[in-house]
Amino acid sequence: MLSALGGLVAALLAGVLIAWPGAGLAQRGPALEVLATGVPRPLQMVVDGGTLVILSPGRGDSAGEIYRVDLAGALPVDLSREPKIIIPFADSRMAAFGSLALDPLTRELILGEENGMSIYRLSRDERLTLYATGLHRLAGGGTLAFDRQGRLVVLDYADPRLSPDGERLPPGLEELREEDYRGPLVLRLSADSTIPLPRRLGHVAPLFPRAWGGRKGGALLPWLIAGLPLDNGDLVFLSSTGDLHRLTPDGLFLPFAHLPHGFYNRITMATGPDGSVLVSGGFHVPRIFRVSMGGAVSILVDDLADPEGIAVDAEGAIYVAESSLHRIVRLRPFQHRGG
Repeated sequence: MLSALGGLVAALLAGVLIAWPGAGLAQRGPALEVLATGVPRPLQMVVDGGTLVILSPGRGDSAGEIYRVDLAGALPVDLSREPKIIIPFADSRMAAFGSLALDPLTRELILGEENGMSIYRLSRDERLTLYATGLHRLAGGGTLAFDRQGRLVVLDYADPRLSPDGERLPPGLEELREEDYRGPLVLRLSADSTIPLPRRLGHVAPLFPRAWGGRKGGALLPWLIAGLPLDNGDLVFLSSTGDLHRLTPDGLFLPFAHLPHGFYNRITMATGPDGSVLVSGGFHVPRIFRVSMGGAVSILVDDLADPEGIAVDAEGAIYVAESSLHRIVRLRPFQHRGG
């Protein structure tokens, strides 16, 4: 028995365990491959063709840094020795960037201020432009995401305890100031090049919630921290307590799944190679979760160091930003076993 126990411990130390749905115990899965090092506390990532784009926070004198990894080049790469884009602060507020999305139509980067009110666009020739303003408070993590139609989904926090006293709310939500709702208004911005920039979002009617009914209207809604558009038109949201919800195209807000108990912060969601929802654990939970379309939750990767950003390429490889270790790791495409 002791030898068997020793063998199990050795296996745990030697590689990463993956818990597949339908399996009683975690099974040994493909090990993580270190892809890039030397990137200070990577926050968010997107895959742009054959390039992995990484957002890192600024180092006191900048709003953020952008690193790029050629996925077809020699790997692993030490990004501290590679060129990077240093993004200066846009104004005297010195707001740093904490969220990142890739416009599927223009291939430009969209950057959101962490705990700020504005969204910026970084063109392919590295020009920074104010894209949208007038938000209440834009948190970091997965609060920006594009759907298949090229529409930008934004989670705008409208906590009355954090909003300025004189601030006006979107039409129909005036009662929000008397609520104890803590969570975002979900905005969806159409891909319309005729709308002049910056887009003014202060009075845009939200996609969710669409109506308020006294204290029951806001007080019982979850504190949403990240969103992911699905190919079927649904939007999936995660709350800070690990509850996943679906918002259907006809406006139904439904429970979807429950992650293990914990405090979820600065997480990102992505569509897995098999159509499932992948959820990074963020600052406090060292795991990557897989959630099937039926709501079954499994652990894809465990024992990570602050896994924040997560991205998936066209081949199904999964990239994870291990923020505390200042590196990017890759999990090769997997074959799903079970339901």
